[in-house]
Amino acid sequence: MPEIEPLRPGDPPRLGDFTLRGRLGEGGQGVVYLGEAEDGRRAAVKLLHVRFTGESHARSRFARELAAARRVDAFCTARVLAADLDGETPYIASELIDGPSLRRIVERDGPLGGEALERLATGTATALTAIHHAGIAHRDFKPDNVLLAPDGPRVVDFGIAKIIDESGTITTRAVGTPAYMAPEQIAEERVGRPADVFAWGATMVFAAAGRAPFAAETIVATLNRVVNHDPDLGALPEELRPIVAHCLNKDQALRPSMDEVLKRLLGHPADDGEASREELAEGAQAATLDLARTDPRNPSNQPNPLKPSNPSSPSDPPAVRRRRRAVAGAAAVLAVIAAALLALQLTGTPGGTAAIPSHPANPATPAPSPSPTKRPSTGSRLLDRIRDRHVIRVGYRGGLPGVALARKKRPPEGFEIDVARRIAGELGVPAKGVRFVRVGYDEREAAVQRGDVDIVVATLPIGTADHSRAAFAGPYYVAHRDVLVRAGAKISKLSHLRGRTMCVMSGGSATAAMIRDRGVRFDTLEDTDLAKCAARVAGGTADAMPGDDLVLAGFGARLRGARLKVAGLRLTTERYGVALRRGDPVACRAINAAIGALYADGTIESLLEEHFSGVGFRHETARPRMESCG
Repeated sequence: MPEIEPLRPGDPPRLGDFTLRGRLGEGGQGVVYLGEAEDGRRAAVKLLHVRFTGESHARSRFARELAAARRVDAFCTARVLAADLDGETPYIASELIDGPSLRRIVERDGPLGGEALERLATGTATALTAIHHAGIAHRDFKPDNVLLAPDGPRVVDFGIAKIIDESGTITTRAVGTPAYMAPEQIAEERVGRPADVFAWGATMVFAAAGRAPFAAETIVATLNRVVNHDPDLGALPEELRPIVAHCLNKDQALRPSMDEVLKRLLGHPADDGEASREELAEGAQAATLDLARTDPRNPSNQPNPLKPSNPSSPSDPPAVRRRRRAVAGAAAVLAVIAAALLALQLTGTPGGTAAIPSHPANPATPAPSPSPTKRPSTGSRLLDRIRDRHVIRVGYRGGLPGVALARKKRPPEGFEIDVARRIAGELGVPAKGVRFVRVGYDEREAAVQRGDVDIVVATLPIGTADHSRAAFAGPYYVAHRDVLVRAGAKISKLSHLRGRTMCVMSGGSATAAMIRDRGVRFDTLEDTDLAKCAARVAGGTADAMPGDDLVLAGFGARLRGARLKVAGLRLTTERYGVALRRGDPVACRAINAAIGALYADGTIESLLEEHFSGVGFRHETARPRMESCG
C-alpha cells in the first residue's frame, strides 16, 4: 500500500460514494485520495485540478471519453470505478492498486533485468493494447503510472490526460512528461496512440537502465534529445532491444502498434491485425507472478513484485515457456562470452598485461584525444545563445509591488521576477546568469524586437499584445480585471459598485471604463499613484480601485493589516504571456514546457501564496492552455 498522509485543511471529506481516509499523492492532474465506500471497497480517488465548461457539447465529449476509459478491459490495468465531471469537484475513482510505482522501485532497488523486466514489458504492453482497443490513448504513460502489484504490473491514469486536455484549462496539447514524450508531442502535431508506443519504449529503457533514454539536466536539453538524439539501448537484453528501438522511431508513422509489440513479446507472428482477446489474456497471464513464491527478505511474507517466478511454470503458455528457456540458455552463453571479452578488454591478450592505446606512428606515444567538435544547434537562436553564454536578459515592468518591484542597488523582487528566474533555470541558465532589464509599459514588445532583451515577463496580455513585433509563449498566469475593496465591504457583484466611489489613475482606467460601459454609474476620485489609490480604499475615502487582479493583490498585500480583498468580479481574462523574438518556435515550446513544469510541481501556487497572502485573493492555480508556437 502506498504511504498514506492525513487529509489537509481544505480537502473534501467525501467524494461521491467514497469517504476520504487520507492522501496518496499529488501531481499535475490532481490530488489522489484513499477512498472507502460503505461496502468497504477502497479506491484511488483523483480530485481533478480542472474546471469544466458548462457547455453541453463539451460535457458530452468528456462523458464519451470517460465512458471509453471505463470500457477498457481489465488486462493489467486499474479499472475506472466511478466518476463525476458535472459537480464543482470533478473526480475519477479507480481501482486501488496495492503496490509501489515502477519509478519508486527502480530508484530504490536499481534497474530490472531478466524475467522481471520481461514480465514488466509484457504486462504493460498488454495494458496499453487493451486501452487502445477501447479507442483511446493514454498520452501520459511513464514509470509513475505503472504500479507493481503483488500479482504483476498495472497501468493507471489512462484516459484522464485527454479528458483534462480537452477542457483547455490545465494542460497543453503536449500532454506528458518531457523525458517520455514523443517528438510529435513536442512539435505540437497530432498526438495519438503512437505516442504511447514511444513512451512505452522509453519506460522500458528506464526500467532496464535506471534512467530515461532522453533525460537531461534541463527541460530544454531533454526535449532536444527526444527530437534529435538516438537513445542508448545498451542496458536492454538482446531480445527486447530491437522491439524498443522500433518503438522509439522519431517518425510516428514508422512505429509499430501496441498490438504488434505485444505479439512480438509473446512470440507470435507480428501481423497487422489486432491482438485477440486470447492474446490479451495470454499477455496478462505471462505478466502475473507466481503468488506462491515469496521473498524471504520480505518481513510481511508478501509476494515480491520484482522477484522472478519459476521460468518453466506449467501455468505459463507454451510459447512463453519456450521463449524463456531460450533466453535463459542464451543468457548463460552470453555471460561466458561477456566474461571472456571483459578479460580481453582489461588485459589486451589472454593472461597478458593491460594494453595501452598508442599513436600509430610511435607505439610508445599515447594516442591524442579526439579534437573537440562544434556542438549541434538546438534549432533555436535563443537556446543556442543560452547554452553557449549561460546568460538570459529578462525584460520586466517595475513599480508593481508583489508582482515586479525595482529596488535601488538590489535585485528586483516579486511574483513575475521569481517566475522568470525559474523559467530561466528550466532553460539551463544558472542563477547568476539571469539579467533583469526594466522596460516601460509601452516598450515591452519593442524591447524584444530590438534585441534589448531575450524575453519579457511583464504583465503583458497575449490577446492585446502586438503579435507583429513579438511572439508569445505561455501564459504563465491568467489574470482578470477586477476591483480592490475593503474585506468588510459588501461588494461581490458588478451592481454593488453603483453609486460607490472609485479611485482611478489620472488619465483614466480601462477597467473603470468597462464597468461604466456595462451600465454601472459611480463617482471617481483621481490620483497619480496606484499605491495612494490602494491607501484610499484601505482608509475608506474610496470604495474600490480597478485593475488587473494580480496587480491589485500586490498593492493590497503591501498595506499590511489593512484587510483588503479582490472582489472576484472577473470581468475579463488576461493571459499574461512571455514575449520573445518571432521565428523561434523551439524556444517558445521550451518555455511552454518550463511553465507547465512550474504548475505541475506546485511552484506557481507556492509563489502566489508567498507574494499575495496578505490580501483576500482567489488566484488561479490551474495550469492554463499554452499558446501554439506555430
